[in-house]
Amino acid sequence: MGRWEPNARERLAKAALELYSERGFEQTTVAEIAKRAGLTERTFFRHYTDKREVLFAGASELEELFVRAVAGAPASVAPIDAVAVGLDALSEFFVDRREHARTRQAVIVANAELQERELIKLASMSAALAGTLRRRGVTEPAASLTAEAGMAVFKVGFERWIADSEKRSMAQVMRESLEQLRAVTAAR
Repeated sequence: MGRWEPNARERLAKAALELYSERGFEQTTVAEIAKRAGLTERTFFRHYTDKREVLFAGASELEELFVRAVAGAPASVAPIDAVAVGLDALSEFFVDRREHARTRQAVIVANAELQERELIKLASMSAALAGTLRRRGVTEPAASLTAEAGMAVFKVGFERWIADSEKRSMAQVMRESLEQLRAVTAAR
C-alpha cells in the first residue's frame, strides 16, 4: 500500500495497536508504526502528537457524544436518568468495537503511563458531564456526584463488557451496572 493511499490516520492507528499488542507500548517506536502502515514518520506526526495519542485520539469525540446525549435528555428526567441516556449513546458508539476495545484496554492496563492518561481523559469527561448537568439546572454537589456516579458506571460496565466471558451488548451491561448502583444507593 503506497503512502499516497487514503485512510492514513486509520492505517497508523491499526498499525500502532497491532505493534503495541505484539511488542508492548514502550518497545514500539513511531518509525515502526509508520513503516507497518506503509507511511513515513512525518505523516505519523501530521496525524498524532505522540505515540500515546494514537490510543486516546477518540476521547474528545466520546466526551462530546456523552455530553450531547445528556444535554438532549428530556428535561423532566432525574439527573441519573439523563446520564443513563448518555450511557446508551456511548453503548451505541461501541457497537461492533468490542475486540478493538479489548485490545486497546489490554495495552493501557500493561503501562502505568497510559493508565494515568486514561484517568485524565475520564476525569475530563466527568467534569464535562458535571457542567452539562449544571446547565440542566442540577445544583452542586448533586451535579458532580451524578457525573462521578455515571463515570463509575461507565468504567465498571466497560470493564465487564470487554471481559472475554461477556457476551451481552454493552447497553445491557451498562443498564445492569446502573441498576446495581441504584440498588446499593436505595433507601432500605
